[in-house]
Amino acid sequence: MANGVVIQNKVQAMNIDALNRPAKGSVEIDNGDVFQLASKSAVSGEEEVWLATAPATGSLDGLWMAYEPEVVLTASKYKGIDPDVRNFTNPAGEIFTAFKPVIGDIISLTGDALTGTAELAYANAANTAYKLVWGASQTASALSLEYLDTKFLSIGLGSLGTQRVDLYEFVVVGN
Repeated sequence: MANGVVIQNKVQAMNIDALNRPAKGSVEIDNGDVFQLASKSAVSGEEEVWLATAPATGSLDGLWMAYEPEVVLTASKYKGIDPDVRNFTNPAGEIFTAFKPVIGDIISLTGDALTGTAELAYANAANTAYKLVWGASQTASALSLEYLDTKFLSIGLGSLGTQRVDLYEFVVVGN
């Protein structure tokens, strides 16, 4: 299974440092996954690092999203050999970059960053789910993205195969 890819089309976090944080999770976290950042790491030397935990009912708003440059790390621990960004993930216990989606931000996600049947209406945060879930309506008091358009992402694999992946464009309507 491929991992999610996120593209920050127009996001406030590109210009506001307070909307970006270093984070790490106890599980593997893909780009485009959402989570809470409620506490900091207690590990010496990681005073600025926040702990990413799964969203929970009653706390589905104010979530953060993983967004780290996709430099794939191979099983042999070599970086940059694999050109397929869908093979990138943030390993458990490793520090990565998180940003806070703000109402009005435009974000694009591949289908692997979402769960459920593509309803082409909304993508919402859900209880205990790191991935946003397709929905027919916006979830109240939760991170919610409204579908705008389907585009494509070209994956430069250096071969003559299918190198296009569906890319869903959203606007943040609830956080």
